[in-house]
Amino acid sequence: MTGDNGATSENLPGSGHEHGHRHPNQPDLEDGPLGYYPAMADAVAELLIEKGVFGADDLRATIDYMASRTPALGARLVARAWRDPDFKRALVADSRAAAETLDIDTGPTPLLVMENTAHVHNVIVCTLCSCYPVFLLGKSPDWYKSRNYRSRVVREPRAVLAEFGTHIAPEREVRVHDSTADMRYMVLPMRPGGTDGWSEEALAALITRDALVGVCEVTR
Repeated sequence: MTGDNGATSENLPGSGHEHGHRHPNQPDLEDGPLGYYPAMADAVAELLIEKGVFGADDLRATIDYMASRTPALGARLVARAWRDPDFKRALVADSRAAAETLDIDTGPTPLLVMENTAHVHNVIVCTLCSCYPVFLLGKSPDWYKSRNYRSRVVREPRAVLAEFGTHIAPEREVRVHDSTADMRYMVLPMRPGGTDGWSEEALAALITRDALVGVCEVTR
């Protein structure tokens, strides 16, 4: 079933924990010669440098900036949302504007933060390629880009989540959000019990990249 914002949903069983191992049914990314789009990107970059639109140093600086992005940025947003209900409402309503109040750059592509609840579990994918919230989570993991994950998580999300050690109770709906060139998603996981009174820093330390993608839940 397809929902709003490109989300698909499907039902079946369980309860979850952090993913600390390689996805058992996830093959490595296919190795091979440079594909059409990477080759085109390299050619366009070389042409723009040759034409003086920007310099090689500018390109390297941009690459270094992107390499500096880590899941700690997304974790900071979630930790603030857990402690501040007003911020959480703002983050879900207008994710980019809420992030900007913490001086966090979400990038040029619109972003939607999807909140997990006792009734709904969200997971993100890009079925066509590998669109990913790089500005908030840094480089995407290889399993996220693999054909196996991209094709299976929309068809059998509960089975895929179970391979990450995440078992979703049958009464919870699973919603799969398909990222595109025009939209990025990040998951706002549920706060684990027993963390009342914890500082934002302590809470953020619990939050993993996989939880922000939705393949795992946050545990103490």
